[in-house]
Amino acid sequence: MTTDQLTTVSAESARPSVRPPRSPSGRSRRLPSWPRVVRHAAFIAMVLVALYPVLWMVVSSLRPDGEIFTRSGIFLDTFAAENYTSGWSALAHPFSTYLLNSAIVVLGAVIGNLVACSMTAYAFARLSFRFKRTAFAVMLLTIMLPIHVLIVPQYVLFAQLGWINTFLPLIVPKFLATDGFFIFLMVQFIRGLPRELDEAARLDGAGHPRIFLRIVLPLMRPALATTAIFTFIWTWSDFFSQLIFLTDPGTYTVPVALRSFIDTQADSSYGSLFAMSTLSLVPVLLAFAFGQRHLIRGVATTGGK
Repeated sequence: MTTDQLTTVSAESARPSVRPPRSPSGRSRRLPSWPRVVRHAAFIAMVLVALYPVLWMVVSSLRPDGEIFTRSGIFLDTFAAENYTSGWSALAHPFSTYLLNSAIVVLGAVIGNLVACSMTAYAFARLSFRFKRTAFAVMLLTIMLPIHVLIVPQYVLFAQLGWINTFLPLIVPKFLATDGFFIFLMVQFIRGLPRELDEAARLDGAGHPRIFLRIVLPLMRPALATTAIFTFIWTWSDFFSQLIFLTDPGTYTVPVALRSFIDTQADSSYGSLFAMSTLSLVPVLLAFAFGQRHLIRGVATTGGK
């Protein structure tokens, strides 16, 4: 090799190599490939299609009644904010009454499911008693029963107790562990906890109540959060059972009150309906936004996935 060739090789080896820029985490930045761009674009399009009815409802709540079904699209030509003020006081009671009624029912249902379902789940997961497997199988079968099969005997029972037009038929059954789905969810979570914790507490003289309250229950926070969020959303949007048991306008909840805006015998106020429907979505969105992290963690750690 000649002297010129050696000089060229040494100069190339001494020249700093050009490397792609690295991200702060140390990984090389890669431009998104076309398949990735197409996939993300498809996901965004699917989200827009799924959210279009909600966007249309929000926009329609700001339109006059005469323009709701005559104009298409989600762009506003006129702004009618009076739908919110008129819808708030359009029914027999202010809409705050129905929001308060729903809040009472939801709060009672959440507390009932958290208390009753957690205790029942601990019994199935940790206690040994006769016909345990049979009772657990029957509990799972109740998940498959639709509410339409149970609503008639329930109505007869609650009518004999004098509970019609009260919140008791919507709250009291929750304290009797009637939601098998949440029981199964918590049983799967408790079975994943090591039994060595129970045995160590039992050596210290703790019984089942103390083990449940001091050891198992604090570790069940992801499952409890999942139960609370699902109960809140399902109870807040429940229409059928609340329509059956609540017939007095003073006890209406939000879903039943929204139905009152539609009158087949007279004019229907769709603008006020959409305005109050938009307001009724706010608590659900807030519950999901603040509990999303706990919801994902609870589903991932309870076998619900």
